[in-house]
Amino acid sequence: MIKRNLALPAFIATALALGAGAVSAEVVNNNITEAEVKAAQEAWGQALIQISDRYAADGIDKAREKAEQVLDAAYGYGQGAVLFKPTLASGEQTFRIAREGALAYFVGHDESYPDDSGFALKGWKSYSFENAAVYINGDLALTTGHVRLTDADGQETIVDKSWAFKKDEQGALRIVLHHSSLPYAPGY
Repeated sequence: MIKRNLALPAFIATALALGAGAVSAEVVNNNITEAEVKAAQEAWGQALIQISDRYAADGIDKAREKAEQVLDAAYGYGQGAVLFKPTLASGEQTFRIAREGALAYFVGHDESYPDDSGFALKGWKSYSFENAAVYINGDLALTTGHVRLTDADGQETIVDKSWAFKKDEQGALRIVLHHSSLPYAPGY
């Protein structure tokens, strides 16, 4: 006589035992979607234009207020350091891991950052982005591609940009890495 082991595998037996009479549990899903990434990128560009417009209409104090709101809403400085390498930064102040350095980059007028003229104050009027790739893994999304900015004179600036977005505890995307540079010029 052949003896068969009719015992269920342990993981199935455990699942059945736990499922018997179990009440539905709350499910938390912090996965980022491509639509959320694109919305965050679009919001960043619109915020840059708003800072620029606020500066033109109301001066540096109102532009700084708007920039502070943008930093608090879009960046992860409240969660810790942000890996921020601005387009037009160099030397010992190339990287802006603290909020104060990012604010100085966007609106200038900070004695601690004498080389910053305020990237967001350059009269930007339109913005678009073209992702070369988007990589999403759970609550972290990475992007790389081009950002196109046009000023009031119609001059276009193209910037190479990489971002990392992390979903916070409230479900908002936060920029935790922002690397920006001018495109490579052959012959350099």
